[in-house]
Amino acid sequence: MRWGFSTGFPAVESAVRVVHKSVCRLQHHLWVPGSGHCPARVKTKTTVTIKRRPGASPLLFGKYLMDQCAFISLEDISDALPSYREEVVSVTMDKALRAAYDDLEEEIRQCLKEHRGNSSVASTMLNALLAWPDHPYAFGTLYGSEFNPETRCRERFVIAETVDLDRCEIYAKERALVEEVKAQLARGRKCQIFAVYTHKHDVTAPLEQLFLNEGIRAAILRASVPTHKREVWYREQLRRGIDACICHPKIVETGLDLLDFPTILFHETGYSLHTLRQASRRSWRIGQHRPVEVKFFAYKGTMQEVCLRLMGKKLLVALAMEGKFASEGLQAIDGDDDMLTAMARELVQNKGIGESADSVWRSLGALRPLNSRQVDEEPLSPPDTDLAVADVPTSRFEPISNSALVDAVIPHSRSSRRAAESGQLSLF
Repeated sequence: MRWGFSTGFPAVESAVRVVHKSVCRLQHHLWVPGSGHCPARVKTKTTVTIKRRPGASPLLFGKYLMDQCAFISLEDISDALPSYREEVVSVTMDKALRAAYDDLEEEIRQCLKEHRGNSSVASTMLNALLAWPDHPYAFGTLYGSEFNPETRCRERFVIAETVDLDRCEIYAKERALVEEVKAQLARGRKCQIFAVYTHKHDVTAPLEQLFLNEGIRAAILRASVPTHKREVWYREQLRRGIDACICHPKIVETGLDLLDFPTILFHETGYSLHTLRQASRRSWRIGQHRPVEVKFFAYKGTMQEVCLRLMGKKLLVALAMEGKFASEGLQAIDGDDDMLTAMARELVQNKGIGESADSVWRSLGALRPLNSRQVDEEPLSPPDTDLAVADVPTSRFEPISNSALVDAVIPHSRSSRRAAESGQLSLF
């Protein structure tokens, strides 16, 4: 990407490299033939590779952004927004689940130490330790792969063996989620519930059945529903009287205003900061009249809580680039690596060290302006409306792209999708 700053450099590739060296974080790898973890392509001579890493120099904001950009948020264009509150709910694991999780985590930790730098181990670790606690069965054996220089091909090896627990058991996190939904419904507030594992280790169907057994009317929005029909889908479900909707956050991260769901509950958050920022604001839009509450559920002392803490710190960095600084100030810009590397390092080196996820998200709340309209008493039922999802007038702002939607299988052309989203105001 060419930088549109007045740097004094001509628009040539060498100038781009100069800018990258000035304001970006670069990682230099020195490969020496015969050393450990050396790629097979390095045979006879020492090789140096340079990779751009996440993060930026504090000079980026002070020298290039401060007097060139205007950061506009919803608080700046509407003084009638209700209050917005985020909270991390740490749930203590059941004893059987805790013991099985600790064994799995230890096996993966030892494998990470034995296969340092192996991306297949790190990615398997990330998904297993995030997904298994919410779906502690049918995972089977976890495999990784590495290059064998003798056979000149990648070979599989065992990372860990997972334990299959009772799939009919209602575990602590599900119980906490049901209690929270019931408490919100008692206050007349419908709930939007997000879960990121919706395919091979699907948690949405068990959640729907659990809600139905508890007398909570719930429905699942699948990615198979075309983009331009999702607003109609919400309208129809609300007409049927649902209390809670369950879906993947990517499905609604842009283009929908869920004003009828003032409570958003993340049963699973995933590790995409962009998706988290977008989905958590779906109810806090222009036209909302009730206080918005967002709660992130995570098992205490697990990789789920670590992931939430790391995403909170990265969000502090993102806000710093928008001119909103926490106590860390500009130093926070020079942060960790990508989420995969940061979580692998946390598992191997820094387990249990550092601030909690809840304290990080409280720091984020402190950066939010206090000019939101406070509502002392919210009505017991939402105001009458014919639309479940608010119509947003056409705006000159372009929506944030949603090209990373992997799990959606939509049989319509890209043009129809752009047409459906072009009229939406998306500033988060």
